[in-house]
Amino acid sequence: MTTGGLFISFEGIDGAGKSTHIEALAQAFRAHGRTVTLSREPGGTPLAEKLRSLVLNDAMDAMTEALLVFAARRDHLKQLIEPALAQGAVVLCDRFTDASFAYQGAGRGFDLKLLSVLEQMVQAIPGEQSDAIRQPDLTIWFDLPAPIAASRLALTRAPDKFEAQPLEFFSRVAGGYLQRMNANAGRFARIDANASREAVWRQVLRAVQGRGWLA
Repeated sequence: MTTGGLFISFEGIDGAGKSTHIEALAQAFRAHGRTVTLSREPGGTPLAEKLRSLVLNDAMDAMTEALLVFAARRDHLKQLIEPALAQGAVVLCDRFTDASFAYQGAGRGFDLKLLSVLEQMVQAIPGEQSDAIRQPDLTIWFDLPAPIAASRLALTRAPDKFEAQPLEFFSRVAGGYLQRMNANAGRFARIDANASREAVWRQVLRAVQGRGWLA
């Protein structure tokens, strides 16, 4: 098993159930003696959490939304993710840049080329070549039909502005995730989230074990 820093992101539309399995995976890594850092996006630092509140609750156009998300991501990378990886920790993050392409890009219709420019600028790896950017070592995508995700959300809490979007929005978001996976197939593990909790967990565990990161 590798002992260096690992960066694993969890992706999926709201209601896909990804958050349920982040802590379980953290416990699995800790049982193997690894230091684990749990985080989320937007968020993860005091500044990024303030920006998260704006993004999730305030009305704004797609460009403003994308700029705030990437500003939060920049602080998150500098203050938390990069230092944790440098210390050899396993970073488990509830969403990362794929969510921007899915939500702001596919969902809200923001220019994908401009998102790519922001991705290159914000995620440049310190000390590396200018074209090297920080991406997760593995992205676990919880793929779930939008109607099922919506029914799950209806049973939980009052929705934020994204969770309150119509089914058509989430269908576009799911399509955005599919596009990202097709463009980065080696980085993605697609999980059938329309299964029992135990079956979903087995898929998650296999995805990590298949890369030699857990026994």
